[in-house]
Amino acid sequence: MEEQKIALFKGSKIRKTLHQNEWWFVINDIIEALTDSTDPAQYFKRMKQRDAELNNLTKQGEVQFVPPLMLEIETSGGKQKMYCWNTEGIFRIIQSIPSSKADANAGGDIAGGARKKLEERLGRTIVSKENYLPNKEKKKIRE
Repeated sequence: MEEQKIALFKGSKIRKTLHQNEWWFVINDIIEALTDSTDPAQYFKRMKQRDAELNNLTKQGEVQFVPPLMLEIETSGGKQKMYCWNTEGIFRIIQSIPSSKADANAGGDIAGGARKKLEERLGRTIVSKENYLPNKEKKKIRE
């Protein structure tokens, strides 16, 4: 049986499950916490329509990305299969959500903590000169 826990972010519950020794987070919970959306599934669908790279990652993944998985999550109505993504995938979702500076800083703090834990687990850094974009280039990509 896989371990499941609930994390809190800004008073919102984020369900997560341990799958193959890695934490996987419920995508709808992340989106709801960061956007206050009443329909996080629809919000995620629109995100993928606006962001071709995110859309591709969710369908087939890449070398560094595993696509989201349907995992069994405990809900008030019993276990249900829900789309979950690992830490790298959640980083990518956070990058795609437009937000105020305060929310961006909070999301950055969470992502930074998760990145550090992942780097400890992998024994190597994730961000390098090869995959880091300076702020000037990030703005061009989003426009």
